[in-house]
Amino acid sequence: MPVPALHDNIPAMVHKVDVAVARFPWVQMVLFSELAACGPVPKDPGVLPGPGEHALQEAAAKHGIWVVTGSMWEKGPNGELYNTASVIDPVGHVVTRYRKMFPFRPYERDVAAGTEFCVFDVPDVGRFGLSICYDIWIPETTRMLTAMGAEVLLHPVLTGTIDREVELAIARSTAAQFQCYVFDINGLGAGGIGRSCVVDPAGTVIYQAQGQDEIIPFEIDLMQVRRQREVGVRNLGQPLKSFRDRPVDFPVYDRASGTDAYLHTLGPLEMQTKGGQAGLAAPAPGLTVPVQSLPVAPTLSLVDPLSTPQA
Repeated sequence: MPVPALHDNIPAMVHKVDVAVARFPWVQMVLFSELAACGPVPKDPGVLPGPGEHALQEAAAKHGIWVVTGSMWEKGPNGELYNTASVIDPVGHVVTRYRKMFPFRPYERDVAAGTEFCVFDVPDVGRFGLSICYDIWIPETTRMLTAMGAEVLLHPVLTGTIDREVELAIARSTAAQFQCYVFDINGLGAGGIGRSCVVDPAGTVIYQAQGQDEIIPFEIDLMQVRRQREVGVRNLGQPLKSFRDRPVDFPVYDRASGTDAYLHTLGPLEMQTKGGQAGLAAPAPGLTVPVQSLPVAPTLSLVDPLSTPQA
């Protein structure tokens, strides 16, 4: 749906809920895009709970549906700026909130990062996980959610840039890698360029929107998730169980291991500058780059069987 840059969009969201339920009365949950409530500019962040969230709680209770707000700018207790999504149940209670873990830095350099993962249960249906936009580029976020039992990844985004095609590829690979549904929902206008998609747990794109305002009603089959997690993606790979039964741990996750020494040779996480040469200039003479010591592989000689043997 269209998302403005500088003014409150809550009334339009409430109207959209009304329209969705009128057109598709069987719908049980509505998911909005990232920052659908207010747009990308943090002009006037509010505390939560707050009036915008309250209005969406009333809409959820009015229709007896779940509402996932996409997200809105939240002012934290010490003045921090968070990108926060609320999950509202069919009686209008906020069952949980999720603060985006990986702000799109360096562009969102003033946005604080959340530290808590978000899963919630829909009674008699299944377990849902929530991440926001750039979170999905860090696969460990989805790995954690699915390890906590999430069968559906709700993924509101706000993407108006040329990397949308890459983002859609990540949504598809995420669904297959973790055998979960992925609802990747983008806004329009200041809120993005659309092209929302729904992907099944085998990585098949079930629906791909274009750049128009639309409601995408879709019924999920969680038995498909559970079946494929047991027998494999299309009866083939079983990546969740393979990871569970892994023969090795990953020292890169131990910050004190030194395994990630190369990453510390990369420059600071900052905005590109006009004419910048980061990553292009040759290392300065005498520059020592720390490299993790690794076992030396044996030398392998490749011989062309058609070549003339040497004496």
